Amino acid sequence: MPLPSDSPDTPEAPRVTGAPEAPVAWRDPKRHLWLLGLLIPAFPFLSWGLATATGLGVFWWTGPLVLYAVFPVVDHLIGKDAANPPDSAIARLEQDRYYRWCTFLYLPLQYAGLVLGCWLITRGDLSAVDRIGLTLTLGGVAGIAINTAHELGHKTEALERRLSRIALAQTWYGHFYVEHNHGHHVRVATPEDPASARLGEGFWRFLPRTVLGGLTSAWRLEARRLRRRGRSVWSPHNTVLNSWALSLVLFTALALAFGPGVLPYLTAQAVFGFCLLEVINYTEHYGLKRELAPSGRYERCAPRHSWNSDNVASNVFLYHLQRHSDHHAHPTRRYQSLRHFDEAPEMPTGYAGMIVLAYVPPLWRRVMDPRVLAHYDGDVTRANLQPSRRERLLARYGAVGPRG
Repeated sequence: MPLPSDSPDTPEAPRVTGAPEAPVAWRDPKRHLWLLGLLIPAFPFLSWGLATATGLGVFWWTGPLVLYAVFPVVDHLIGKDAANPPDSAIARLEQDRYYRWCTFLYLPLQYAGLVLGCWLITRGDLSAVDRIGLTLTLGGVAGIAINTAHELGHKTEALERRLSRIALAQTWYGHFYVEHNHGHHVRVATPEDPASARLGEGFWRFLPRTVLGGLTSAWRLEARRLRRRGRSVWSPHNTVLNSWALSLVLFTALALAFGPGVLPYLTAQAVFGFCLLEVINYTEHYGLKRELAPSGRYERCAPRHSWNSDNVASNVFLYHLQRHSDHHAHPTRRYQSLRHFDEAPEMPTGYAGMIVLAYVPPLWRRVMDPRVLAHYDGDVTRANLQPSRRERLLARYGAVGPRG
């Protein structure tokens, strides 16, 4: 198996969109918009309030309706995000603690909403359909909480790393903390990465591969880390086990408080939540591949190895996750400082619209496969190909497609 590059997250002379270097007085035009991200963990409260006020059960489905119907339209109507911080402003942005509180506050709202949801589900006056809608709303909050955990987990401060694992407890996805930082960021855009989707691989085929692959990778990475330190994998120092223990404590406490009947709904919201994360993972590197250097190692990760989507609404609600190239170039850089690169390949719309498209593989391939092919100047062999579809893809597009 080819070895990854020693420095996979160093960009290759990226070109940043926008005017020449601006003075340090640059101001973030989205500064106050970041607080809108707290609308998502407020979904259970909005559902309860709107359903009670109107008597309409459809509001228990606020989470999926907003994520899959409202956000894609808003992304399209508002359009692209032109705000790109210059290098001279990044240090000041990184030091501004206001931005940290925008992520910190997600967690108390997340868990207050979960407790409210458990109470509403178990008190007995919701129909089965209403309970399903509320469960999916809770799952939507949990899924976006993984993105909040992603932002916190890349930081060097111990508090933020602890908060990251707490945010992951609702979905039993604490192993993501290990696999994403030490697995995905090393193997990104290679056939060895379970979180990098391949050209011709539909989402429903990708889903079990990435879930199982991420879990087993996290365990192996943590076991290797502990062996190097002379500790047992079953020690209290195992980050994966500690993270799962948080989930066990959380679910046990909720079952004791609201009765064991809440456990099926907790399980369903957790599955929906981590599947929401994985569909975003699916879109981020679809078909993109780093080349092997003569040394047998993969080339360094560059902006061309991540799909970006610079739509304002998704950027605000997902803490600039769509500026994915800069994130891979500078994993510890805070969300408010991430920039758009001209050479990064662009998806046709924001993440909200792309995840809906990903659920329908024929539509996804119709939209994205030509973009992957164009990105590689018609040479499909340069893409990260799904092994079971390799011959079919080569027969359709040829070893080297049309240039120009």
